[in-house]
Amino acid sequence: MRLGVLDVGSNTVHLLVVDAHPGARPLPAHSHKAELRLAQLLDDSGAIGPDGIDRLIGVVHESLQAAEDKGVEEVLPFATSAVRDARNADDVLARVRAETGVELQVLTGAEEARLTFLAARRWFGWSAGRLLVLDIGGGSLEIAYGIDEEPDAAASLPLGAGRLTAGWLPGDPPAPDDVRALRRHVRTEIARTVGEFSRFGAPDHVVATSKTFKQLARIAGAARSAEGLYVQRELKRESLEGWVPRLSGMTEAERAELPGVSEGRAGQLLAGALVAEAAMDLFGVERVEICPWALREGVILRRLDHMESA
Repeated sequence: MRLGVLDVGSNTVHLLVVDAHPGARPLPAHSHKAELRLAQLLDDSGAIGPDGIDRLIGVVHESLQAAEDKGVEEVLPFATSAVRDARNADDVLARVRAETGVELQVLTGAEEARLTFLAARRWFGWSAGRLLVLDIGGGSLEIAYGIDEEPDAAASLPLGAGRLTAGWLPGDPPAPDDVRALRRHVRTEIARTVGEFSRFGAPDHVVATSKTFKQLARIAGAARSAEGLYVQRELKRESLEGWVPRLSGMTEAERAELPGVSEGRAGQLLAGALVAEAAMDLFGVERVEICPWALREGVILRRLDHMESA
């Protein structure tokens, strides 16, 4: 069947259309995305304003039309941290439902981590052993660890690259004092969770997903996306530690000129790099392998599992 996953994220609203059936890997057929940056549209009270809601509804309408045009049989709509953490989340969901007919499922941070872990496990297989999975989104950082398809530990921290950029790095380029303050904040937050994971022992394989990690790996020398999904890509902590001070001295426009960095994501690349560096350092990770699959694929795989069991 042809499935569509409608991901209302902190940075983008992304419809991923795949051809899928139980027992087979989902094959991408179409992608439709719009940069909405919901995480940066929150007002001082933490609510998504009327303009942000209107824009979200417009993008959902566009996505539904794209799904219809591509012959999608079922759309799986979900929202992550930007909607989850909004003070007026219930009002946002009600308006989307009333004006589009879409019932957005708001994933908890732990659900995000578990579904992303499932996608990484299926991509790398059982031979990868104990997996540690890191995922930096626009609104949150997800961490998951385990040896099976369900992680033994999962955590979600409010350390998304978009959220941190909006709240901590107002300058372009940011002031050194602001960068240091953010670095301290990020490391304090991550350090609180390390013990929860370290009691399970060292992972056999460390995996990173998300656009932030992919872009950091690319500027550090990883293969271009045009070379295909199956080319191994990794990010070394040593390379990342060299890039962080360089990124902190660049303007947003200068970062956008780096290989693989999109104009829309350039502004939050430094915050993402600080989170990635801190996570790798505090978890004692020298390198991560980039996984092409992440949350959206996890949602699809879980749906296929339910179809198969039914």
